Amino acid sequence: MQYLHTMIRVRDLNAALRFFCDQLGLVETRRKDHDQGRFTLVFLATEPGAPEIELTYNWDQQEPYSEGRNFGHLAYAVDDIYATCQKLLDSGVAILRPPRDGHMAFVRSPDQISVELLQRGAPLPPAEPWASMANQGTW
Repeated sequence: MQYLHTMIRVRDLNAALRFFCDQLGLVETRRKDHDQGRFTLVFLATEPGAPEIELTYNWDQQEPYSEGRNFGHLAYAVDDIYATCQKLLDSGVAILRPPRDGHMAFVRSPDQISVELLQRGAPLPPAEPWASMANQGTW
């Protein structure tokens, strides 16, 4: 058995691509418009050939999808959790569960999909402002 991808529905494709590509650093590996079904599939990965997430954009969707938390979450290992969280914070992404432990943080996509960030290898030593930053919202 081979893992292929995880699909999430997005209401604003441009906002989702800004979050996943520009802010998180994923790359678009392929895209397919389905005119008859009125939807677009966009596949993203950390690099070509790596496991993917599939963004499904239904062209006529007007209402927000149900809360993304029931999906669970996506998880990515990062080389420096503090630098990653600072980059996200600087680009307008709320750090909902800060990396107080130098190991784990949570953010959300524009469609409220939880994204877990994990420090690759051993946790980093606790550091400010993260060590004293409170959680916000749900993650």
